[in-house]
Amino acid sequence: MNWDPTPTDTAADGRLVGAAADGEDQAVEAALRPKSLAEFVGQERVREQLDLVLKAARQRGATADHVLLSGAPGLGKTTLSMIIAAEMEAPIRITSGPAIQHAGDLAAILSSLQEGEVLFLDEIHRMSRPAEEMLYMAMEDFRVDVIVGKGPGATAIPLELPPFTLVGATTRAGLLPPPLRDRFGFTAHMEFYGPSELERVISRSAELLDVTIEADGAGEIAGRSRGTPRIANRLLRRVRDYAQVKADGTVTREIAAAALKVYEVDGRGLDRLDRAVLQALLKLFGGGPVGLSTLSVAVGEERETVEEVAEPFLVREGLLARTPRGRVATPAAWAHLGLTPPQGGGTGGTGQGDLFSS
Repeated sequence: MNWDPTPTDTAADGRLVGAAADGEDQAVEAALRPKSLAEFVGQERVREQLDLVLKAARQRGATADHVLLSGAPGLGKTTLSMIIAAEMEAPIRITSGPAIQHAGDLAAILSSLQEGEVLFLDEIHRMSRPAEEMLYMAMEDFRVDVIVGKGPGATAIPLELPPFTLVGATTRAGLLPPPLRDRFGFTAHMEFYGPSELERVISRSAELLDVTIEADGAGEIAGRSRGTPRIANRLLRRVRDYAQVKADGTVTREIAAAALKVYEVDGRGLDRLDRAVLQALLKLFGGGPVGLSTLSVAVGEERETVEEVAEPFLVREGLLARTPRGRVATPAAWAHLGLTPPQGGGTGGTGQGDLFSS
């Protein structure tokens, strides 16, 4: 199995970003990944459809169709790509869209693939346009044209490729151009997990980690995991640490609640950044509307961090709304923080947000 050597780190919401991650955490995450579709929890519709695609390909003795997986970070796209390779008994090569900046980078990867190999391309929507156009022909005809020379004397040398399966993953399917999206034989959208599914994920992970956990303890963690298995597993490891140091090692509901309070994850799964955004919106701007840039400055974070990490969950929880004039807190946000909306609908009395709406 080939791995992308790019170092990664785990952010507050469980996403893998930036600098080098702790090696032990990476090893634990790898150990917790399901190895087959039968072990994979949740995503019932996607699993059933993908199972049919893979079984049919195996029966024909053919390479599986190209697969596009879309959905929020942490829902299992990378895990499913590894399962596809395992089910097809094929090697897998892992890379990402941002790592392919030139068509030559993609040509080098494609030309070294083995027959039937699975190429996992994470964040495929961030691939450069020249590489993207080369990928069209590679996916459809298993061929690429390598340009030799420059100017009028340049020539295109066709390079035949062995049949392979491309598994693309994206958190923003809308950014994929239609010609690329249409070349995938199977597309699937990964949904957020329900509490009962997350409890199954946590119970399975606890067993693999040799952690004693009670049903209500798993339920407490599941309720604060934002519908995301990656976050559920991360919280389980932190609760395990707390139970080991502060108690007898058994994770109960009380222990889980106490541990997550230490790590600043509240009963609805909001963490420090989420609450900072809501508090700024409510206390400084009277509930809005306020522009994203102004809100980001108020909480001391980059605009992209607020927009991509905190805002999607707050909108999904019904605590924040995006309007043409800016971000607005909902009545549920005031209730969650135990605050009383100002008279006049809670839209703020200063009007500061209107100046910076975005």
